[in-house]
Amino acid sequence: MTSAPEDDDATPARPTDELDDQQFVIDVFARACPSRSLLADVTGRWGTLAVLALADGTARFGALRRRVDGVSEKMLSQTLQALERDGLVVREVVSSIPPHVEYTLTPLGLRIAQRLHALVEVLEDAVPEVVAARAAHEARGRVDA
Repeated sequence: MTSAPEDDDATPARPTDELDDQQFVIDVFARACPSRSLLADVTGRWGTLAVLALADGTARFGALRRRVDGVSEKMLSQTLQALERDGLVVREVVSSIPPHVEYTLTPLGLRIAQRLHALVEVLEDAVPEVVAARAAHEARGRVDA
């Protein structure tokens, strides 16, 4: 009597199967994984602030620069270019007099902004604890010196 092959031996399809042909695994700890550079773009000093500022809606470059206090034009421009390359931001040139550029988050950018906003809420709520911890650390440093 011949037995039919069992399905238990079949390897289930993984979400990364299509990417296996490209010779990388989606793992932020892997050096070549694109998620690592995306993480750097989003969580860099200005990336997080730009994404959060755009979560409020479409904005022009100047408005973003005013909202993200302390960022230079060059850094904001580079940050927006990286976020656009990563598919988080759409840059649109508006034909008006004078012409101007507007930036908007993509659906992916909005999903990331929601998570960043939750993180910022935790961080802002923790400020009193952090200030106290820093003061205690500084006080210990003076005694230990």
